[in-house]
Amino acid sequence: MPRTTTRSRRRPPAPSGAAPPGRPLVVTRDDDLLDDLLRVAAAASVEVEVAGRPESVRSRWSQGPMVVVGDDESALLTELSLPRRPGVLLVGGRDGDPDVWRRGVALGAEQVLFLPDDESWLAGRLADAAEGGSGEAVVVGVMGGRGGAGASVLATGLAVTASRTGLSVILADLDPLGGGLDLVLGAEEVTGLRWPDLADSKGRLGARALQSELPGRHGLAVLSWDRGDLLTLAPDAAGAVLAAARRACDLVVLDLPRWPDPAAEQAIGLCSSVLLVVPAEVRAVAAAARVAVGLTTLAADVRVVTRGPSSSGLSGPDVAAALGLPFGVHLAAEPRLAAQLDRGDPPGLDEKGPLVQGCGTLLEALLPEHRVVAG
Repeated sequence: MPRTTTRSRRRPPAPSGAAPPGRPLVVTRDDDLLDDLLRVAAAASVEVEVAGRPESVRSRWSQGPMVVVGDDESALLTELSLPRRPGVLLVGGRDGDPDVWRRGVALGAEQVLFLPDDESWLAGRLADAAEGGSGEAVVVGVMGGRGGAGASVLATGLAVTASRTGLSVILADLDPLGGGLDLVLGAEEVTGLRWPDLADSKGRLGARALQSELPGRHGLAVLSWDRGDLLTLAPDAAGAVLAAARRACDLVVLDLPRWPDPAAEQAIGLCSSVLLVVPAEVRAVAAAARVAVGLTTLAADVRVVTRGPSSSGLSGPDVAAALGLPFGVHLAAEPRLAAQLDRGDPPGLDEKGPLVQGCGTLLEALLPEHRVVAG
């Protein structure tokens, strides 16, 4: 992994449908280095623009998604006093000159790297830049505290609500026994890739290609199970697919099984937060306590979302306190929801309903860099 020279603020990926980014810019007059960089770019299936003279760089400096500078040109580029920008990488020479770090700082480079050691890393960065992946999506997991708690409904509601605010969203089903999130979304008849189609995935997948091949409805893409016999995923396959999903959009919502297999455990590790859905009932709290024991060893941030009404008089904060976890939001009963799901209408469409209002509250807390308004 190359050394970081400066910090840069991560920008969210371009929304779905945005214009493709320009080509990465390569600046060097070292023929051997240029050959190496072009080979790395070709391996990543990325076209680059080459500038052989520093003075020709000025007009193109801020246009491309990233700039790769050979150390042979670093001092001259610094003298041009070009504006600071993210995505500048400095490729050091083969002689191990220790002053390369100082030149990287002067240039405003995010990283200093060396070939061939950092070739794989550079290929990934070039591919991300070509796809517009300057950052990675926020990943939110949803898990039921007991069977029938409503985790799939909340996961779908979160995804639909976020999509309707303009965010690019992928909804992924990690529970092979849950019946299929495409059913909850009303997209079971929509053609596209399901998990069995991706079970042999390895290495790096194209983010845009994945998103475009997933079935979608109501502005979001869904990765679900089919009604076949496959019930497990290899962790490597799940990791490759979810890595591409994170590069493709602003938000990935995961519907998680209560008893995670290795693939789901790996997915939980990607989550910035996991929402544990618990009906406000005494037996549900007892069941959720057992689920929470394992979940809190895998996820750094677990929040309780309660559903009502409560015949026992338990409030949302009461349930969260009993579980020793932070409270997220309470979702009041929504009488028309069951009939809506039977019609194939996904949760998250009733702007005045408790689910959408609760999802808006959760998204405001989970995505503070975005302005999310429900209703």
